[in-house]
Amino acid sequence: MAKRGKSRGAGEIAGVIEVPAGTKPNGPIEGVYYIDTGDCELVADPDNSNGWLLKINGVMSSHIDVAEPLFLDFEYMRWIAALVESKWPPESRPKLRALHLGGGACSMARYFNAAYPDARQVVVELDGKLAEYVRGWFDLPKAPLLRIRVGEAREVTESLTPDTRDLIIRDVFAGALTPRALTTREFNEHAQKVLAPGGLYVVNSGDAPDLKNAREDAATIADTFAHTMIIADPAMLKGRRYGNMIMAGSHEPFGDDPQLARKLLGGAVPAHIWNDAQVRAFAVGAPVRHDPRPAA
Repeated sequence: MAKRGKSRGAGEIAGVIEVPAGTKPNGPIEGVYYIDTGDCELVADPDNSNGWLLKINGVMSSHIDVAEPLFLDFEYMRWIAALVESKWPPESRPKLRALHLGGGACSMARYFNAAYPDARQVVVELDGKLAEYVRGWFDLPKAPLLRIRVGEAREVTESLTPDTRDLIIRDVFAGALTPRALTTREFNEHAQKVLAPGGLYVVNSGDAPDLKNAREDAATIADTFAHTMIIADPAMLKGRRYGNMIMAGSHEPFGDDPQLARKLLGGAVPAHIWNDAQVRAFAVGAPVRHDPRPAA
């Protein structure tokens, strides 16, 4: 899921498709739709006859190939998939329990359903209307394989039973950044509790070339988890552009998987891996984020 922009005024929207109350769309239809948090736009991919792009409040959010769930158009999603598959090889048929914070078009959850047929996944999406549309547009697996839970990501995470997820992916944006409440040490502790032993916490951290946000994200994750990792392309790691870093935390060592490194280098946008020592060096001097102190 990419950035989620701010709601636009009604005067800025043209060609809105009205879906009658109590009904769901039957497959994807190009156009603009009102949702609970503003509007979304479904656009046919001009380069892929089976592809659809989803914009939320004017900002690109997701891509779906309706014919091939194992196709991920966004590079950062391919990095996440490579990392997860390195830890849990799909051929071993693990019963992966995954929590996705941030839904969009459910591209990542749809991918994991195809890669891990025995997986049980929950996608947390703030916008209930968007969740309805996505279910109607795309052939998403039904519960219990894939449940979409409408709610605020932190509230849902805090409500979950400890030790019940193997994988948590944080991919929530409001504008250019993740809401601060989902980036603090206290939230990371909640995520840590929900993870089973050996579980993996993965975040999509977006930032500008100054890398201030990424350093704070890295410092906070490193302060919570014993082992960390970053995956990103060299230009991003050197602070030469705006983009995404994939950060991960675990209480088990990530190890050195040469196959993962080769896979990341072989993509359309070659990516490098920073190990725990490199992540902690990158985060030196950056503050660990905390929740606001309660008013006295």
